[in-house]
Amino acid sequence: MEDKSYKEYLHQINTFIFDVDGVLTNGMVTITTSGEMIRHMNVKDGYAIKQALNHGFNICIISGGTNEGVRLRLQHLGIKDVYLGAHQKLTQYNEYISNNNINAENVLYMGDDIPDVPVLKQVGLATCPQDAVPEVKDICNYVSHKLGGEGCVRDVIQQVLKVQGKWDSDFDAQTF
Repeated sequence: MEDKSYKEYLHQINTFIFDVDGVLTNGMVTITTSGEMIRHMNVKDGYAIKQALNHGFNICIISGGTNEGVRLRLQHLGIKDVYLGAHQKLTQYNEYISNNNINAENVLYMGDDIPDVPVLKQVGLATCPQDAVPEVKDICNYVSHKLGGEGCVRDVIQQVLKVQGKWDSDFDAQTF
């Protein structure tokens, strides 16, 4: 990407790709006595995701995690393309953009840790939460003022939709 403000790229985004742990969640896992791992997701992120989908944006999830509860939550929001157990995220990224005829310059990716770096280097707009690791922050075009799991996904989606005139203040997402 050329050296210009990230805001100049918002108008060309038609696809959002997100990591889960540390982006859609705060990266913390609560482990029950039965071994179940519980994550928390922000409903404000869910609201923005539903609004983006309503406006025809592509949304894909690529995560190294394998929790099926996460898949169910994301599918409930309407996300069809959920890759879990993705340890070489570039493979799933390339498959997704190829299968859906998406150009890299139209993709906003948000990740927070080292496994996200290869994809962040390929997309039109590389973004991360405020609490991403330094190696990720160093290569991102935009670092959200929000932490992972605390509205960073809403932050980037809302910015893109507002710039494109698609953010609906009165959008009724039903359940999110």
